[in-house]
Amino acid sequence: MGMTMTQKILAAHAAVDSVKAGELIMAKIDLVLGNDITTPVAIREFNKIGADKVFDKNKIAIVPDHFTPNKDIKSAEQCKCVREFAYDKDIENYFEIGQMGIEHALIPEKGLVVSGDVIIGADSHTCTYGALGAFSTGVGSTDMGAAMAVGETWFKVPEAIKFILKGKLNSWVSGKDLILHIIGMIGVDGALYQSMEFTGEGIKNLSMDDRFTVANMAIEAGAKNGIFEVDEKTIEYMKEHSKKNYTIFKADEDAKYSKVIEIDLGTVKPTVAFPHLPENTRTIDEVGDVAIDQVVIGSCTNGRISDMRVAAEILKERKINPKVRTIIFPATQKIYLQAIREGLIEIFIEAGAVVSTPTCGPCLGGHMGILAKGERAVATTNRNFIGRMGHTESEVYLASPAVAAASAITGKISSPEEIF
Repeated sequence: MGMTMTQKILAAHAAVDSVKAGELIMAKIDLVLGNDITTPVAIREFNKIGADKVFDKNKIAIVPDHFTPNKDIKSAEQCKCVREFAYDKDIENYFEIGQMGIEHALIPEKGLVVSGDVIIGADSHTCTYGALGAFSTGVGSTDMGAAMAVGETWFKVPEAIKFILKGKLNSWVSGKDLILHIIGMIGVDGALYQSMEFTGEGIKNLSMDDRFTVANMAIEAGAKNGIFEVDEKTIEYMKEHSKKNYTIFKADEDAKYSKVIEIDLGTVKPTVAFPHLPENTRTIDEVGDVAIDQVVIGSCTNGRISDMRVAAEILKERKINPKVRTIIFPATQKIYLQAIREGLIEIFIEAGAVVSTPTCGPCLGGHMGILAKGERAVATTNRNFIGRMGHTESEVYLASPAVAAASAITGKISSPEEIF
């Protein structure tokens, strides 16, 4: 029986010839990742099992990004715990203020992930790195703590859904619209503990940023991971960002899938996920008249330089509706600096937005953009659960940077075409 991309990667890291769906395996880890919320718990578990050193100081990455810069005393204590551990264990890839970014944008940018790797992270959106042809998935802090000590963990080998992408996205349609379209189609449990594997000639028409966005939200369909077939764009990205050796795994012709779904990219429209689930999607022409109070552009889903450029293209020489608070978060310091050099930050400020240092803050209702009772936000983030960004009676609408920027100008959920 043939294997999928994910199954081949797991077999290689378990040092076996083949694996099959449902099988339990132990696999070696190429990178263990944590942040300022999850790592303190992992450290306690690490100490509890009596470990005195990490398995490989170069294969652990810790990024304080959720409540940083520290919003209160408790978050400062969390970061202090993480900082002291990183220095004590001589963790090579510890990125704090000045070097930091939102972890799932920073890790690929730093070249810490390449195709064929196995990555676990104590954050559910660790699945982002599947854009590079790696197997990456979120785990609990206990698993992170053990993996920091021994360098391996167990997995149940997932089944897979094959997505065959054809054609090309239209203007103002992006990877965010594609993944919202897919989640709207299959539901938030449509890929439960399965691998979402993307292939087809349409992949070549997706930028790496589009792929990162799609893989990032695989978890919102319940998936174990999302993974893209490696092509020339992937290889170019890895060569530009990393010195690591990479391995390309391609699915066998006779690989078994639970289902196969074909998508013509040209049929995907700008899509918005209404409260309170990512599957509650409507195309932009179905939205209706929805007034908003806040726009957030950024996060590990859509805070990359292409997202900044799209937002700036719409906001340039225009003014944000005075009733709409608009907050823009470049995902890393490098992206922030690039946005400054390109004049994008100036465009944002002149339009009436505020620009923040990289942080996850508003995405999880942590800080810098909390919603009050009854308020509505359009956000380029990845979740719109009840109370996700603040009060339990607030509402979050998930959208692309293009729709978010257009909505900031009009004061209601809008298509970019309404602006031009």
